[in-house]
Amino acid sequence: MRQRKIRNLDEKLEALVNFQIQEPEALKGSWKKPCYLEIGCGKGQFITKLAELNRDWKLVAFEGHKSVALHAIEKVRAAGHENVSFVLKYINSLEDVFEDGEISGIFLNFSDPWPKARHEKRRLTCGNRLEEYGRVLSTNGFLEFKTDNDGLFEYTLTEIANRETFVMVEMTRDLHNDYDKEKIITTEYEDKFSQKGKKINYLKLVKKR
Repeated sequence: MRQRKIRNLDEKLEALVNFQIQEPEALKGSWKKPCYLEIGCGKGQFITKLAELNRDWKLVAFEGHKSVALHAIEKVRAAGHENVSFVLKYINSLEDVFEDGEISGIFLNFSDPWPKARHEKRRLTCGNRLEEYGRVLSTNGFLEFKTDNDGLFEYTLTEIANRETFVMVEMTRDLHNDYDKEKIITTEYEDKFSQKGKKINYLKLVKKR
């Protein structure tokens, strides 16, 4: 979806530089723990609520679209949370940023499905990505994945089954009917489409010992 251009975007982000990590690679091996990631944080509703409920967690939100990230940073600032930092660029490999076992949990919410076969390696749940997540996650570290794209969900289930990286501990193809809605932390996108009756797929994986 094309994002509306924000006037003076760079200046607005510069004013919020204290919420950003400019060179995350420099922190490899020295991240505050426990550390959790949201890869593709969108406009920040999920990460803001997660920070409120888990004030002892260090949260790192990755978002390559700067105009979208601005909304997320502003939400976190308005909420007064000090346990969230933002990385405003795409990271080719998490292993450039984190040591093995340095992360306690990863959240993937409504990632781009990249439906064309030639773009498979760009999917955040392709096999190589799953193996990478397994390496940077600590023992008993987890991965949570939500999507409204049924094709991507089925693809992800196959990729998980073809590898020995994770154990699946939770899975549903209808999150908002099968789980207590009061306990679900949602994204803006999720609210919009679940209210229209779209079923949300969800799974939780735990790293094998």
